[in-house]
Amino acid sequence: MPAPRQENIHEARDQEVGKATVSLTQSESMNTESEKAKREEKVSAEEIQPPLEDEFPDGGRQAWLAVLGSFIFQFVTFGYINSFGVYQDYYARQYLTGSSPSDIGWIGGVQIFLNFSLGIITGPAFDRGYFYHLIISGTVLHALALFMLSLSHKNSYYQVFLTNGLALGLSSGISYIPTLGLPTHYFKRRRPLVLGLTSSGAAMGAVIHPLLLNKLFKGSIGFHNGVRISGAINVTLLIIACAIMRTRLPPKPILHHSPIKSWLKEPAYVTAVIAGWFIFLGLFYPVFYLQLAAIQNGVNPKFATYALSILNASSFLGRIIPGAFAPSLGLFNLIVFFIISSGVVVLCMTLIRDVVGTVFIAISFGFFSGAAISLTPSIMAVLSKNMHEFGARMGIVFLFAGLLGLFATPIAGALLTKQYKWINAGLFSGISLIIAGACFAVVRALVLRQRGAQSSGRLINRI
Repeated sequence: MPAPRQENIHEARDQEVGKATVSLTQSESMNTESEKAKREEKVSAEEIQPPLEDEFPDGGRQAWLAVLGSFIFQFVTFGYINSFGVYQDYYARQYLTGSSPSDIGWIGGVQIFLNFSLGIITGPAFDRGYFYHLIISGTVLHALALFMLSLSHKNSYYQVFLTNGLALGLSSGISYIPTLGLPTHYFKRRRPLVLGLTSSGAAMGAVIHPLLLNKLFKGSIGFHNGVRISGAINVTLLIIACAIMRTRLPPKPILHHSPIKSWLKEPAYVTAVIAGWFIFLGLFYPVFYLQLAAIQNGVNPKFATYALSILNASSFLGRIIPGAFAPSLGLFNLIVFFIISSGVVVLCMTLIRDVVGTVFIAISFGFFSGAAISLTPSIMAVLSKNMHEFGARMGIVFLFAGLLGLFATPIAGALLTKQYKWINAGLFSGISLIIAGACFAVVRALVLRQRGAQSSGRLINRI
């Protein structure tokens, strides 16, 4: 009898040991699966999180090639749109004489609208890795727009509108935000300066293109062949830019929910969007009408053709110099000062009576507005939680701003009338810019309150 009892005891012990072993094995398996899940979550989080500041190279061969390529795109696309003042003058006095200044203004207004409002599509597309699709499409459409414009007929408004307005605006809008956003893949500490260099391409283009176009249109070559020559030069430069640019950051993961609603609940961001509205209402009036205003007020037409080039040469400096001082003087402080100053200068534009006044307006407005334009993307970078949001946030700002930009030039033309009442359009444009500056002052105050006066002050002074 004792022997069977002892065997039962051993069997019970074996069963308990077996159960403990199974339990331990299951526990180890659960722990392994838990650790695996944690590792996957960590990897997923690392994929979504943006690179840390020290992961941005802030220099290097490919980084500066990206800046150069973006500069070229800005030079060719937005720089050409900024040269519309030459077309405005030529259309009003020679090519579209049957159309009013307001009608011609719609051509420039559509260019501005498409250049910026397409950002609502191209911004997220850039974030998700479609950079090359966008810039190649923009290059092809730019070639098509200019060569079709060269086939248009005198006083055929719809042909000029479709080519110079619609097609050219689309080509510029497709590539504008992607090429403006590419340098943010490589730079963080020097981002304001680099974005200033990139956007200065538009200013440089707006210096060179008016000189070239005026020379071609008013010389023996004429309008149609002049457009063909400028188109050939532009397309060649765009092909070179496409060949040297490379993206760096991985595409943004596809989210199942849109963050736009949460962005539109941020007071600072919403106020920045409103500021963009007023900037676009007032910014392009001097660019499109300065040459015409100078001629109508008695300035020698030969000299007046250089007014846009002077304005944009000054804008070139304005886009670079303030960015270098942003870390010490404060990004928000600078943009408020330059936008309000731009508004004051536009109000003074109504006083143009001679060469001195024209040069003063061109130099001062060019520098102040150029600084405001180059600093705006850096403001959006500050308001973004990470750089995967940059393209989309810029796209939203440009969508709403571009909608108003669509109407700004025709409104200015309507206020101007065929009797050229410069005071009306000048007040509209100047007051709009002053309101925009006040809105950015509110953005600064909201950022300080949101992040704490001490920490936000350091942030603003560091960018």
